Amino acid sequence: MFTSRAEYRLLLRQDDADMRLTKKGIEIGLVKQNRSEQFENKKIYQSKLIDFVRNYSVKPVHINEFLARMDSSELKHGCKLSDLIARPQIGINELATAVPILKAKIDEIKTRKEEIVESAEVILKYEGYIIREKLIAEKLQRLEHIPLRGRVEYTNIQSLSTEARQKLTKIDPETIGQASRIPGISPSDVNVLLVMLGR
Repeated sequence: MFTSRAEYRLLLRQDDADMRLTKKGIEIGLVKQNRSEQFENKKIYQSKLIDFVRNYSVKPVHINEFLARMDSSELKHGCKLSDLIARPQIGINELATAVPILKAKIDEIKTRKEEIVESAEVILKYEGYIIREKLIAEKLQRLEHIPLRGRVEYTNIQSLSTEARQKLTKIDPETIGQASRIPGISPSDVNVLLVMLGR
């Protein structure tokens, strides 16, 4: 499967496949003990590193020289390391060269260090997008359970686009979720249907 063609590309990244699938493999008995231990180890160190970066603050006097070297705007006030990592020019490893305590935290990781640091960095850099995509996925999942067929007369709803009225009448989807996947049905059309159903 190509993740580039998946519906939720940010939630189905290749760098977090083990985090999504190893637990399921353990549950059905496909994952051996040593692989399970590696997985738990990665989760622990990744979580520790992310928590540290989110909670540790730096002052401008200690970091501005580094930021200037990286062609990144200098700070006027202190900020969390996670705010700096969110910048496109700065990665965890680069930041660790300027923040010794961060380097020490990374050096605590004894196995699969590069993989753990990279996965933590991806989570920190794309966190806002990942959260938004999760919310969209959850919303669409809820739409799967809202029945539609036989409850609405599409031809009478003038706030739907002409194309939406025609396609909904022709296909007559069972649920709002199914309607939302019909080509030509826009998010605003889905919202109109939700209003019509009193949602």
